[in-house]
Amino acid sequence: MDNPSEIQPKSHRHYFVDEAGDGTLFKARGKVIIGEEGCSKYFMLGILHVPDPDALGQALDSLRQEIFNDPYFRKIPSMQPVQNKTAIAFHAKDDIPEVRREVFKVLSRFEGLRLFAVIRDKHAVLNEVRQYENKRYNPNDLYDQLVKKLFQGRLYQSDEYSITFATRGQSDRTRALRAALVDARTLYGEKTGIKREPHITIANVPSHENPCLQAADYVLWAIQRCYERREDRYLEVVAPFCHFMHDIDDTREKSYGVYYALKNPLRLEGLPLQNL
Repeated sequence: MDNPSEIQPKSHRHYFVDEAGDGTLFKARGKVIIGEEGCSKYFMLGILHVPDPDALGQALDSLRQEIFNDPYFRKIPSMQPVQNKTAIAFHAKDDIPEVRREVFKVLSRFEGLRLFAVIRDKHAVLNEVRQYENKRYNPNDLYDQLVKKLFQGRLYQSDEYSITFATRGQSDRTRALRAALVDARTLYGEKTGIKREPHITIANVPSHENPCLQAADYVLWAIQRCYERREDRYLEVVAPFCHFMHDIDDTREKSYGVYYALKNPLRLEGLPLQNL
């Protein structure tokens, strides 16, 4: 029997996956609507690695309750429960600036948060779609492709993974997401020779039910804001979390795009000119 003092505890990582922007390219009759009102120019998918989900969740829930009870916020529309916005959950797009500031303050207190993200310019996606005229475009296909790319190299460091995806739409896509993760692990194994099959638990959860998904939303929103609006003040707040980002379509210097990391941070002045 092994000596209990020599048994190493299993390592366990918690990943929370959310998106920023949308995968929409067309509206009725195939009209391209990229960049129009309600349709983003970029689509991003990100993993937020949270070492202690319970602690972060409790901190964000406590903050939301504190804000909800603060008279300063009482008559703000987004704080009314019937609106299903800040009173129910944090969502960077819907929250007012004062609330965002408080959420970012909480996030900045947590060491160990790490974001990994992939970024697509939707005009480049459109060009790819047009090369395959007989294939109907489905935003879920783009999402699944980015899941595979994002998780390559992210599923071998630990013994166990709990991966929580923010729910998209009404359908349960757990089976498709699991298939994408298996593909990501297989592709990485073929590239590197690393063969490891950790235990993986997958959950599809609405963001309003999980504070850590709301944290992922905030970090990705700050990056999306930089790309879409060319506004980087929020990016500076989340920069310490941005451990790896791959801008696939910024091919000005390399055909594979640009990799951003802590030593090569994303900067507003380094972004390519936007497509009109």
